[in-house]
Amino acid sequence: MKVVHTLKPIYNHESKVLILGTMPSVKSREVMFYYGHPKNRFWDVLSAVYEEEKPLSNEDKTNFLLRHKIALYDVLKSCDIIASYDSSIKNPVPNDFTKILKVSNIKVIFTTGRKATELYKKYCYAQTKIEAIMLPSTSSANCKLSMKDLYDNYYQIRDITDNEN
Repeated sequence: MKVVHTLKPIYNHESKVLILGTMPSVKSREVMFYYGHPKNRFWDVLSAVYEEEKPLSNEDKTNFLLRHKIALYDVLKSCDIIASYDSSIKNPVPNDFTKILKVSNIKVIFTTGRKATELYKKYCYAQTKIEAIMLPSTSSANCKLSMKDLYDNYYQIRDITDNEN
């Protein structure tokens, strides 16, 4: 099924890191926000990293990201995908990150999961010239990693955003 990305990127001029998923899941498209599936651990992990309550509304999530200088988007603008299975992606078309990188203060790009990393390297690196650091997926399908493992991996985001440089 052809899916077109409908979520706007979240960023501002203070954003220091850009986190890129692959493509919004069926549930994320339904709730019109990133990492929208209730079993996805993205928001649990980030709120633990920043020692804050988990943001619940889309507005609270947006404010959380911007307050912590985090930009959020996805690698792909469109693709053929079955349900939310990254492994089924065919005919990928990458997003254009030019405006985000021009307006923001992005120092580091993180990709969430193997497929996002693979697609970023193949379709986006030539444009951005910024190497991506792969973070483990927070999807419930990636249950082999504990919350502690995810926390330990995602803490590097805070190291960057809290740095004054």
